[in-house]
Amino acid sequence: MDTHDDPLHPGPIRSLSNTTTPFLRQLQHDANPVVLINTFVVPEGKMDYMIELWRKDSMIMKAQPGFISAQLYGGIAGSNVLINVAVWESTADLRSGFMTEAFQDTLKEYPDGSAAYPQILKKIAVSNVCTA
Repeated sequence: MDTHDDPLHPGPIRSLSNTTTPFLRQLQHDANPVVLINTFVVPEGKMDYMIELWRKDSMIMKAQPGFISAQLYGGIAGSNVLINVAVWESTADLRSGFMTEAFQDTLKEYPDGSAAYPQILKKIAVSNVCTA
């Protein structure tokens, strides 16, 4: 995939979202509340840069209506994976934040070789295990 032809990430980061339900289609589906889980594969030597860029992205999103929380997780033992877990009041709020010019501009700053696997999810109730 040519990373510059990706409508989700106009910069050097690739989106490898589930092809049966692309991220932009998920953004169009009305649901609330929602959790964005985005797995990033970080190029070698770029971990500190990616964490700082995530901080910058998160400060933009944190200022948006409907943002509830975010947490970044990093793999252990030399893993090159970061996982962002962000909770939003609705997909409409997430979509509005995602489409801001400030956030779109930061997408162009991701280093070549980066990959993202974004998914928008809802809680599922499982009897005797968890509630929705």
